[in-house]
Amino acid sequence: MADVVSPETRSRMMAGIRGSNTKPELLLRKGLHALGFRYKLHDKTLPGKPDLVFPRYKAVIFANGCFWHCHNCHLFKWPKSRAEFWQKKISGNVARDEQVSQQLKSSGWRVLRVWECALKGKTRIGIETVLSISADWLRGTEAEKDVRGYE
Repeated sequence: MADVVSPETRSRMMAGIRGSNTKPELLLRKGLHALGFRYKLHDKTLPGKPDLVFPRYKAVIFANGCFWHCHNCHLFKWPKSRAEFWQKKISGNVARDEQVSQQLKSSGWRVLRVWECALKGKTRIGIETVLSISADWLRGTEAEKDVRGYE
């Protein structure tokens, strides 16, 4: 299936997609800071450069986009054009995510993934709920957790 926009337009659109400082990430940062949590941003010394790093709690938070990380929700659909390229790209992201999580956990870090569908779309649970779950997790001892929208 041919793309519905020109290659130049598609390139401009894709270049506009951020890898850090995304809206979900900014919502998490603002909300957790207001709750008294202090963190580092995108620590390059840790595998995967987590979005938020909480050294006091030995915990990290990733704000994952459902498309880019192949989340099984209503926000993810495999692209119809250039299917082979996207299969390879997104599968690589998923494999890298798993490897990064394993590296962090083996170094004693706890990992929380907040999925985009928890904050937007028809299954969203809302920022207040996401912040409550995240704060409880940070204060707890659970090694790994995913925060997603209603299933």
